[in-house]
Amino acid sequence: MADIGIEAIIAIGGEDTLGVAGRLTADGVPVVGVPKTIDNDLAGTDYTFGFDTAVQVASDAIDRLHTTAESHNRVIVVEVMGRHAGWIAAHSGISGGADAILVPERPFSVDDVCNHLRARHGRGRLFSIVVVSEGAIPADGTAMLHSGELDEFGHERLGGIAVMLEQEIEARTGYETRMVILGHVQRGGTPTAFDRVLATRMGVVAIDAVSAGRFGVMASLQGAEVTTVPLAEALAAPKLLSPELYETAEVFFG
Repeated sequence: MADIGIEAIIAIGGEDTLGVAGRLTADGVPVVGVPKTIDNDLAGTDYTFGFDTAVQVASDAIDRLHTTAESHNRVIVVEVMGRHAGWIAAHSGISGGADAILVPERPFSVDDVCNHLRARHGRGRLFSIVVVSEGAIPADGTAMLHSGELDEFGHERLGGIAVMLEQEIEARTGYETRMVILGHVQRGGTPTAFDRVLATRMGVVAIDAVSAGRFGVMASLQGAEVTTVPLAEALAAPKLLSPELYETAEVFFG
């Protein structure tokens, strides 16, 4: 690359972008990765920047939806992003006071969800908020409503879980149910202060790695410190939602 004036590549992105960066590294290209994905599903770092902003957007939406849910005695299903990992659903569901959270890591039963909502109604709680990741699946393994289309990395485009749940919950319980798909609104807007600071710190660490000639690494938040880890470590396997966090969320369901 030196013959075209490029000394190194800093790849900023998530699983797919850094996957390409990993292959370039294997081919001897000088690459440093920076983890930017709202899904927070990259191993090797506690948090990726973009995640906190997406959670804030989803939390704000859930806060607003509480008003109409409670005033009209409705069940509202809120679909958030998360193909393989339920980090956004869990964090926004906890912060927004969701009454049920459905994530890809925990296959769910529609009957169990409906029974949970009936129990709430029986206690006089005549409204409910259900937060669901786009990649959540039922325990019986039946497929959700997928588009059948593939993105540029060969992933099937997801979408439709909230539509299915809206129909099934209303049909099985008789409760008026509405759904909201937040979609790409989670990916834009004003970044939170946490994300701005994290992105800045990771950028500095990436530049330092390039200056020191340390390639094939990724900037990483480890506790309160920003350091680097091997790209191979970050790409070894997706970082799924921790069981402990989901168990914390379950304490407040209902």
